[in-house]
Amino acid sequence: MAIEVESTRPAPPVPQPDRLALAAAEFASLPGWSDDATAQAVPALLRSCARGGPSGEPQALKVAGDAALWTALCAEARRLPAGDDRAAREFFEHRFVPVAATNHGEAKGLLTGYYEPELRGSRVKKGAFRYPLYLAPDDRQVIDLGDFKRDLAGRKITGIVRGGRFRPYWDRGEIERGALRGRRLEFLWVDDPVTLFFLQIQGSGRVVLPDGSLVRVGYSGQNGHDYTAIGRVLIDAGELTAESVSLQSIRDWLRAHPERAGAVMDRNRSYVFFRVLPGESPEGSSGVELTAGRSLAIDDAFLPYGVPVWIDSVAPAIPAVPSPGNTPTPPTPPMPPIPSVPLRRLVVAQDTGGAITGPVRGDLFLGPGREAEELAGRMKQEVRFWLLLPRDAATLRAAGGA
Repeated sequence: MAIEVESTRPAPPVPQPDRLALAAAEFASLPGWSDDATAQAVPALLRSCARGGPSGEPQALKVAGDAALWTALCAEARRLPAGDDRAAREFFEHRFVPVAATNHGEAKGLLTGYYEPELRGSRVKKGAFRYPLYLAPDDRQVIDLGDFKRDLAGRKITGIVRGGRFRPYWDRGEIERGALRGRRLEFLWVDDPVTLFFLQIQGSGRVVLPDGSLVRVGYSGQNGHDYTAIGRVLIDAGELTAESVSLQSIRDWLRAHPERAGAVMDRNRSYVFFRVLPGESPEGSSGVELTAGRSLAIDDAFLPYGVPVWIDSVAPAIPAVPSPGNTPTPPTPPMPPIPSVPLRRLVVAQDTGGAITGPVRGDLFLGPGREAEELAGRMKQEVRFWLLLPRDAATLRAAGGA
């Protein structure tokens, strides 16, 4: 006869859902505030101003202040002399208040970096160009759960109606096996599935056509499945170690194991759709062109687009990296200890991504080029955030500050 014995072990704590908590601060308390080339953030701010100022989910917008206030702020920002750090710093100090952002009071979050990859491609499927970039399918439905239940405002699910039921949309493996084939959604074809995989993670990039012309592509939607970091998959499988994992080591492993690479990449069920972008820079989810080193991807369920953010973090120092040209990327040697340098600067929230979750989580856009790729692949640092909100008592009360 089995005897049931009640366990005396304490139950594991139930994780609390992420929650943004804000507290008013002073500019004098921002690490490195007086050392930043603050004027470099003004063009990024003006790009958000051109879109009407802060935007995003209603819950996140509560902290930003009203539209009339931002109209006046943006008009003043347009009058700032270009490149004048002192004038820019005085503008922010006089018209904004820094507000520390935390997750349930925890100030430390995570900062990573992303870049603009470059791929070789063609407008038609031929030869080595056999890996497609897809436009967003029109049968993909995005539902805001807040329309059904108030406490789910800002949470969305993506799916498709199949057999009279709303079901999850096709995942990466299903799409790779042809779930979208024959629907004329392919608009470019590239020659490297590994670089295409990283293009999806980055969200935007450049495709060089055989005649040398360039097509800039950017995010136009996602299949709704959660993002899975395949670096963790490879660590759990014993293929990489936590100390060695980076964009570079993951890329090298995938290329060295082509017979297993597809299955590993399919473990990330998230799949990104693209569109052709105009302009000189990729476009963030907020609809503005991104500024290298000054545009930040955030979780738009918590933070609004268009708001300046002071970040206090570190970035790995890397040596100059020569351009690889058209030669294959050589295997990355084991990473030596990488010295860190302070990364304290004013940025603007202008993008988001499937891996960017939580109120103190950021992904810094680093621009195009091999050095940006090398730095992005090594960035995984602690960060603290201060939002710069209009100096307005009503805004501060809404933010939970003074």
